[in-house]
Order: sequence, then C-alpha cells, then structure tokens
Amino acid sequence: WFHRIAHWLWNKEINFFMWFARLISTFSRFLTGIEIHPAAKIGHRVFIDHGYGVVVGETAEIGNDCTIYQGVTLGGTSLKKGEKRHPTLCDEVVVGAGAKILGPFKIGQGAKVGSNAVVVKSVASGVTVLGIPAKEVAKTKKRSTKTNDSSEFVAYGVSNSVDDPNEERIKELITLIKAQQKQIDDLKKQINSD
Repeated sequence: WFHRIAHWLWNKEINFFMWFARLISTFSRFLTGIEIHPAAKIGHRVFIDHGYGVVVGETAEIGNDCTIYQGVTLGGTSLKKGEKRHPTLCDEVVVGAGAKILGPFKIGQGAKVGSNAVVVKSVASGVTVLGIPAKEVAKTKKRSTKTNDSSEFVAYGVSNSVDDPNEERIKELITLIKAQQKQIDDLKKQINSD
C-alpha cells in the first residue's frame, strides 16, 4: 500500500510530490525491509513472502499474480537515466529466495526463478531456471486460469522433480564411457584370441 501511494505521487512529476514519494518509500523500507522505488510498476495480487531484503529498481515492472521471496533483487546494470535498466516480470512469475535478476529484459509468463539464481538474460514463458548464471532446467505446464489448483504452486520456484541438467549430462557421459570401455575390452579379447 505504501508503494501504491508513493507510485501515484511519483507519477505526478512535481518535485515536491516526487520528494514525498521518496520519503514514503524510505519509511516503508524502514518498516518492512522491502525497498521499492516509487517509479517501479507493480501489478495486482503480487505476493512478497517474508520480504525482508527485497529490492525493486526504478524501471522494474512486475506483472499480476507474481510471487517474490526474501532477498530478491530486481536490479539494473546501467546508470543511464531515462532508459529501461531493470527487469520486467510477466504475469504468474515465481522468484525464489535470494535470486538476483539483473538487467532490462523479460522473465516470461509463468516462469520460475530458483533460489539464489543469478539471471542475466531473458527467460522464456513457462521455464524454470537455476544456477549462476541461471540456466533452463525445465519447462513447466501452462497453469490453467480456470481453476485455482494450489497443488500447481511451487514454492521458491523449484520442486524436487527438477533435475540438474549438468547431472543429467554427466550421467549420459558415464553411460557412454561404459559402452566404449566394453567395446575396448571386446576388441582386446579379439586381439588376444587371434
């Protein structure tokens, strides 16, 4: 609510109102531990869970029905005034605790950003990203807007069913090495029998 008031004042573009918007924003940060620039655009039903340490930059945009956990930064990578410097979260995005989304790009609808991920490029809709820098690990099912099935909600942006892509590649390599070793052993037996 503090942000809604500060944002309204900021958009009046009158120096006193903008100063007062900053004052409200600072007071809100003092009370809640959540720092939201008055110019940031925030949609409806945005849920900031255990919000302490959340930082939302000036040109950030957050869509409807997003969930943001503690310690998240929606930060900019440029100091140039007047240009888009912060990320845009489309509708139904979940951002896990401690994640950092840095830059002027989009996180697609229904995407999930895992805890402590560092996102430095766009994320497609319905994708889960993890790691530093964040990499795609899974595509999520499109959430039905007709039902309110809470079993589809994934806290902190990831679930136990998501496999680490690096682990999967290592398993494939181990399988390949074992197959090659068997071929080498078979060739050795053939050479020794001749």
